[in-house]
Amino acid sequence: MMKSLDPKLLQAFVLLVETGSVSETARKVGRTQPAVTLQIQRLESSVGTKLFSTIGRRFVLTSEGELLLGYARTILQLQNEVHVRLSAPKLDGQVILGVPDLYAAALLPQILSSFFTAYPNVEIILQSRLSSPLVAQVTQNEIDLALVTGMRAFPNGQVVADEPLVWVTSEMTSSLNVETVPLAMLPIGNVFRDIALDALQAIGRKWKIQLVSEGMAGLQAAVMSGSLVTVIAKSAVVPGMRVLGKADSFPTLSSVQLVLYQASARSNPAAEALADVIRVHFASSGSLIKIDKTQAGSGSF
Repeated sequence: MMKSLDPKLLQAFVLLVETGSVSETARKVGRTQPAVTLQIQRLESSVGTKLFSTIGRRFVLTSEGELLLGYARTILQLQNEVHVRLSAPKLDGQVILGVPDLYAAALLPQILSSFFTAYPNVEIILQSRLSSPLVAQVTQNEIDLALVTGMRAFPNGQVVADEPLVWVTSEMTSSLNVETVPLAMLPIGNVFRDIALDALQAIGRKWKIQLVSEGMAGLQAAVMSGSLVTVIAKSAVVPGMRVLGKADSFPTLSSVQLVLYQASARSNPAAEALADVIRVHFASSGSLIKIDKTQAGSGSF
């Protein structure tokens, strides 16, 4: 009979998968490396199977480990949500949250679900603008929170995750073997645009910008037209889009940092609660990589 699964063992397991390092896992959980190794052995004993194999000095999940990973992340997220809900004060009031629409549809549903479950009497006013003006609003204490792309000009936010960027076109577009790539891009000065154009220039591929949009709706419309290519966050890929890669002669793109900013002069317990829910979401998310540091990104978005 399988033993009950200790959440502390599951946390060590998930962190080891995400960091790929026993020493880094030990640092994050505040234990020694031998203690972390023992935790993984205890977890393997509980489930009755090996969770990792080793290739050189790398840890590689077994098929059983892959199966457990999804369940482990779900268990830890549910545990965090239960803790938030049961320990939550009875809050009401209003929170003004800024999130660019390029992230909102992909990232907010789970966050809002967790928050409204715990705090059903709080009203959220959502503002969807580009990152730079949203951070400016937080700095001027006009809004409570902003979840945006990291920017060097605004260095004081908290990095909560890395978000990979990908090239996309319509899934109806079978080939982009053209001399000049037709692009749909964000306006000048946005980091998605800068990363994309720098990557094309690095491989010597010609491009032409045929559409500029400040929002996701415009970029989606361009892609779904079947004739243009754009760059979006990987989490924002939706049915109807096809991700492009090396096989299509498109270069790999770097990731961007997701950063949480909070107004310093707006005393708002409801905003504090929403910030906590956002942090918990990304810390337990399997699709985004948790980074425990202050942001040091570049560009704007």
